[in-house]
Amino acid sequence: MRAWALWALTLHCGLSLAVLPAKPENISCNFYYKKNFTCTWSPEKEANRTWYTVWRTYLNGRASDICTTSSENGTWCSFLSPKSPITPPDNYTIQVEARNEGGAVVSDLTHWYLNAVVRIEPPTIISVQPVWGINRTLQIRWKRPVLAPVSSDLKYLLRYRTVNSARWMEVSFEEKWNGSQTYNLVGLQPFAEYVVALRCMPKGSQFWSGWSLEKRGTTEEAPLGLDLWRVLGPVQEDGRRPATLLWKKARGTPALEQTLGYHVRYFPENNANLTETLNTTRQQLELLLDGRAYQVSVVSYNSWGQCPAATLRIPAVGERASRCIEAVQTRLTQDQLVVAWQSSAPDVDTWMVEWFPDLDAEPSALCWELVSGARNWTIQQDALTPFWCYNISVYPMLRDRVGEPSSVQAYVKEGVPSAGPVTKVEDIGVKGVTVTWKEIPKTQRNGFISNYTVFYQAEDGKAFSKTVNASTLRSDLGSLTRMTSYTVQVMASTSAGGANGTRINFKTLSMSVLEICVTASLVGGGLLALTILTAAFGLKRPNKLRRLCCPDVPNPAESSIAMWRGDDLKSVLTLNTDASVSSEEDRILKPGAAPRDLVDKLVVNFENFLDEVPTGAPGKGQESVPGGEENEYVTSPYRPYWAPGDSPVGPAQRLCPGRPEGSGPAAGQQLPRSAPGPGPGQAGEEGPQTLYLKNSVTTREFLVSANPPDQTKREI
Repeated sequence: MRAWALWALTLHCGLSLAVLPAKPENISCNFYYKKNFTCTWSPEKEANRTWYTVWRTYLNGRASDICTTSSENGTWCSFLSPKSPITPPDNYTIQVEARNEGGAVVSDLTHWYLNAVVRIEPPTIISVQPVWGINRTLQIRWKRPVLAPVSSDLKYLLRYRTVNSARWMEVSFEEKWNGSQTYNLVGLQPFAEYVVALRCMPKGSQFWSGWSLEKRGTTEEAPLGLDLWRVLGPVQEDGRRPATLLWKKARGTPALEQTLGYHVRYFPENNANLTETLNTTRQQLELLLDGRAYQVSVVSYNSWGQCPAATLRIPAVGERASRCIEAVQTRLTQDQLVVAWQSSAPDVDTWMVEWFPDLDAEPSALCWELVSGARNWTIQQDALTPFWCYNISVYPMLRDRVGEPSSVQAYVKEGVPSAGPVTKVEDIGVKGVTVTWKEIPKTQRNGFISNYTVFYQAEDGKAFSKTVNASTLRSDLGSLTRMTSYTVQVMASTSAGGANGTRINFKTLSMSVLEICVTASLVGGGLLALTILTAAFGLKRPNKLRRLCCPDVPNPAESSIAMWRGDDLKSVLTLNTDASVSSEEDRILKPGAAPRDLVDKLVVNFENFLDEVPTGAPGKGQESVPGGEENEYVTSPYRPYWAPGDSPVGPAQRLCPGRPEGSGPAAGQQLPRSAPGPGPGQAGEEGPQTLYLKNSVTTREFLVSANPPDQTKREI
């Protein structure tokens, strides 16, 4: 009894350690026509050995069979034909059971329509040959797959490439079950060898066949002509227009025997009778055409004969070309520049690509290339100059007509600009300034200018910067400090870096124009108000205004001092002045307070005054001049200077320059230069003062003495 218990326990533990297999999922079935019906599932590997059973139900559930396999052979199983009946069209129900020592697991039911999962063999390409008389065309002939539905239409996918290219191009088409199994591949390069492959699938199926074996073919070897292009100049004053014709061998054309020359024919589009024919050995020709539209053709010839003519239409002046290119884009690959474009005209399949360096001067060389059967164009980066900007234009061509181009600019490599922008400052104000700069020449940009950065810094202050986009060539700086020196500099940047321009120094103003205008207005207004008040005052009191502006100045010619006599002169010079003086005495110079105009009055008719002054003792009615002297004399710049000891001249004698010495009455008498008055203690009627007057302007002196010393000799 104990032994049976131990055996049951061991069996129970062994069963509990076994693991069930994973549930089959991701079931996929393919119907290989007339071969088998194969299904696959996951997972592909199991930890333990697993047996699989595929249950198939068909004929609308009336029949069923199984397919078995193990995990060692893989997770797939095929129902072979003709052992297992496969009768399209039909619907199959598939369910997969997985079993191991731990038990069995069944998948979900799946349903399959045979015509949707049918796979057929690839077609067999018989030949790839050029079509004689049709340029750039290859005809592909193939054999329909043997194991394919006889009455089913097939879909085909054809891929092709040149022998030297790794890039495949594809084209798809359909063919009826009773078709010819031929296809013409057009738009190829002339004289080029192509590799072609083909695959197919029944119409309505989800699966393509495998690719057929590759087959090679070469396009037509006969001469296929030239590629022709034109460059039109501006219309001249006389209405004529220069046109340059350019031509070259078509792309991919092998170098055959050397071309001997070219025949060029052109004529107005509406008048073929005016045809002109020219022969040349060059690959370009310059024409001067009028404003009409022209047809141009070029034919090359050699020892083999002539090639087909390349034709081109030159539009009339003012004629608008059709536009069908929507956008042109460029991108850089590892070693190529790719230009791609979009077009709204499906019938246009030929394009002309034109490129040249965008320099300040005229382009030295124009490059162009014809593109057929594609909407992209590539060029090796080595064929373009780094740091140069290229203008690339794409022209649509419909037969011999040229449409409106679409252009784009591109660099194959960008760098830091060779020089920065030339900067200057304008409109300097109190707290702001305008910084302007010029564009960098195209030859020095080395890339697309992405932005400009303005750096400015106050003297011994903090630095600031301001960035603007590439289309802006000026910047207004604000919040500056009054009367402060600043330094400003502009940097131009590309994707590779930036370059600084010239450094400019400037100083902000102390006053703005508005402040100056306000100050000038206030001052001018004040002056205008003062002028108006002064004019009003002058109109109200004209005499007072005249005396303030133009005071009366005494006229020395009208002075009356020359009429004074004896006592009157004494009364003028007296030191004791009565309180009640007459109007004439008001003009007498008083000691210590002499009028300023007294000397000017005294010098008038001075010689007459000297003639009438008595030289003897004072008579009746005469008084001695203060100082006690009897004689009076005057020394003037108009008379000779007499020093003490000189011979005096008689009072009645007038001294004239050039007159002989001693002539005239009282020639022996001399006037002393000065007459000292009595000293302290001496008697005198008028006191001890001696009057001495001097005018600093006229340098005149007036002296009066009663008793001049006797001097008979004049000092020389």
